[in-house]
Amino acid sequence: MQRILVTGGAGFLGSHLCERLVEQGHDVLCLDNFFTGSKRNISHLLGHPSFELMRHDVTFPLYVEVDGIYNLACPASPVHYQHDPVQTTKTSVHGAINMLGLAKRLDARILQASTSEVYGDPEVHPQKENYWGRVNPIGIRSCYDEGKRCAETLFFDYFRQHKLDIKVVRIFNTYGPRMHPNDGRVVSNFVVQALRGEDITIYGDGSQTRSFCYVDDLIDAMQGMMSTERGFTGPINIGNPGEFSMLELAEKVLSLVGGRSKLTYMPLPHDDPRQRQPDIELAREKLGWEPRVSLDDGLKETIAYFRRLLQDAA
Repeated sequence: MQRILVTGGAGFLGSHLCERLVEQGHDVLCLDNFFTGSKRNISHLLGHPSFELMRHDVTFPLYVEVDGIYNLACPASPVHYQHDPVQTTKTSVHGAINMLGLAKRLDARILQASTSEVYGDPEVHPQKENYWGRVNPIGIRSCYDEGKRCAETLFFDYFRQHKLDIKVVRIFNTYGPRMHPNDGRVVSNFVVQALRGEDITIYGDGSQTRSFCYVDDLIDAMQGMMSTERGFTGPINIGNPGEFSMLELAEKVLSLVGGRSKLTYMPLPHDDPRQRQPDIELAREKLGWEPRVSLDDGLKETIAYFRRLLQDAA
């Protein structure tokens, strides 16, 4: 049993990770400032003797005793990270500095939840870990993209300068229960609109593609990365290489939800990537991992979650 700190632990990904760690017998300290996280996500863990919740912002130093750290804290959807772009950058950069400082003091292993957004609007397809990306450093998405790129820089500088035991994963589009219903991400958008009987909003012509990884598969990979030998740092792509256009996703959601929703078209947001697909050969080799949950099966679980959420709110 280890004592594990999960920053952003009440968020979409963090809550699933906390749940998994508690189930495995670890002592979990869940840290969240509740900007996008929700107590609803971890309410079933609140009475558990191995789970502790702390309201704290990672941009401020933290002094606790733990054996390992998962650094997930940062709003991850454009709606949320563009709400306060300066704070988003501070969360990635100051948060990384504070968590790396804590890991250095404790000599603890630390994992950084980075993102496929470090590749920007890629010229290379699919994206390998050695691709440096094509990111607009002054665009409306750069608070998140460049914040995460800088966090990776800090992690590798701590590795080189202080021999810190770091792990870096680059997360591609992930979906599943506990997504925020108003986060503006395509899966939650489509599902909520379809369940409400509203028209489904397609940005651009719908030909842009994404690769969707179910949350359970992602947590498997993150834990696998945390278990690799010291010195293997990554970065490593974590995602589902199955590639779908926005139109294909909309059609899948409509067929699973039913109803009479129609498709409506809006202009493509600025700097929105046209293609995104991970090359996961490194994850297969180093972690023995590849996604197991199909898009149809994952969407069924996600739709069931949002259906319950909307019924409870009614």
